[in-house]
Amino acid sequence: MPDRSPAGTFCRAPRGKGRPLTVHTLNELLLVCSLVLLVAVAAVRVSSRSGLPSLLIYLGIGIAIGQDGIGNVVFDNAELTQVIGYAALVVILAEGGLGTKWKQIRPALPAAISLSLVGVAISVGVTAAGAYYVVGLDWRQSLLIGAVVSSTDAAAVFSVLRKVPLPSRITGVLEAESGFNDAPVVILVVAFATVGPVDSWYVLVGKIALELAIGAAIGLTVGFLGAYGLRHVALPASGLYPIAVMAIAVVAYAAGALAHGSGFLAVYLAAMVLGNAKLPHWPATRGFADGLGWIAQIGMFVLLGLLVTPHELAGDFWPAVVIGLVLTMVARPLEVFISLLPFRVPWREKALMSWAGLRGAVPIILATIPMVTGIEGSDRVFNIVFVLVVVYTLVQGPTLPWVARTLRLGDTDEAADLGIESAPLEKLRGHLLSFAIPRDSRMHGVEVSELRLPPGASVTLVVREGKSFVPLPSTVLRRGDELLVVATDPVRDAAEARLRAVARGGKLAGWLGTGSNGS
Repeated sequence: MPDRSPAGTFCRAPRGKGRPLTVHTLNELLLVCSLVLLVAVAAVRVSSRSGLPSLLIYLGIGIAIGQDGIGNVVFDNAELTQVIGYAALVVILAEGGLGTKWKQIRPALPAAISLSLVGVAISVGVTAAGAYYVVGLDWRQSLLIGAVVSSTDAAAVFSVLRKVPLPSRITGVLEAESGFNDAPVVILVVAFATVGPVDSWYVLVGKIALELAIGAAIGLTVGFLGAYGLRHVALPASGLYPIAVMAIAVVAYAAGALAHGSGFLAVYLAAMVLGNAKLPHWPATRGFADGLGWIAQIGMFVLLGLLVTPHELAGDFWPAVVIGLVLTMVARPLEVFISLLPFRVPWREKALMSWAGLRGAVPIILATIPMVTGIEGSDRVFNIVFVLVVVYTLVQGPTLPWVARTLRLGDTDEAADLGIESAPLEKLRGHLLSFAIPRDSRMHGVEVSELRLPPGASVTLVVREGKSFVPLPSTVLRRGDELLVVATDPVRDAAEARLRAVARGGKLAGWLGTGSNGS
């Protein structure tokens, strides 16, 4: 049985085994962590080439250095894993929110909210019934498993969907759902994992509604205030902007949690507001957040791999597969089709959303909650959830592009968006916009004069193949060119919108349905 004390056991030699991996000094600890991180980063490349979900590779690294692996390390502190997992989830949700486009997610909000509330209730009920009647678990264990696996994982959804060319309306619903449904699921898991009787359903519904309202209000408030401050206060170094953005997102989580609201919803909404506020040095901020998101995912998955005891999983393999079948083939389709009834979503899109309900580290982290509270059978709940996530991630992730193509829902014609970086010139009341033309951008072949930038904005420098020059109006832009655009403060937004429109629609943007706002 795991040690559920706050201190727990971090690293010790397992009895009856060979020499353990021990760390005596800070330098040795840094060496071990660096090696693990390097292996994990290399695994990203292997994952992208093989199609194997990176989640499984990171879990495999944790298992490999664990007590049944070559590392011979025992880690059994469920409470520490839960705390670190929550912290990692905050970073992942912040990174996902920063990359979520408001124009894409706005029409998807009602459907995503329905999936996050009505859908979660359906999923919990159906999955719990399957675990109780088919597998033979008791009701508390069944409800715990049903609640834990009802949360689609933000890390899995963000990383997979942004590699699959799906229509924006589908991606918007799935991304918003993964950002919203953590809050009600956490409330349900905590309620079911509490020793003693479970609250009545109407009490749970009231708690969920209140926490969501508080979290949404705080997240939006912190996001708008943070965006206003960053756009009107010039920081002394460009490297401070990414740090400030992530700090604001973390503040939103902390404020939401302290106010007894949903901190997860607060951080996602605050990050989404910041991500759509056209802040200075935005590409650098996105790169920084993306790197932090990868570190959070790697650390979280490796730690979960360490926590699991592989030789104890065999007995729970088939129960996990059966419960996963109920979840994937019955609960998720019912959840999607019933929740989206009021929105007239085509059946093919519903079918794809049913298959795209990806699970990842979040259910495994939530499965540590009953372990910390000491609920009977919590170890078995954790093992079942772990096996279920691994098996169905291996099945669903790689097959999602094939399912999209089969349903004729691929969207391969969308041009890549420009990553425009803006540096404020406070004393000159202007902005310096810089960007590189992507390989598949329709800006390739456009003359500088055909950009039709608003008065007050002009292309001042072009860098091509390592050489810079001042362009003429007749200069033809090529893929890979780096452009420097100077814009006065009043026309900064219009200039950026025009550049994005040309990147998507070419020189005829504005006449062929692609407006200057890029819509």
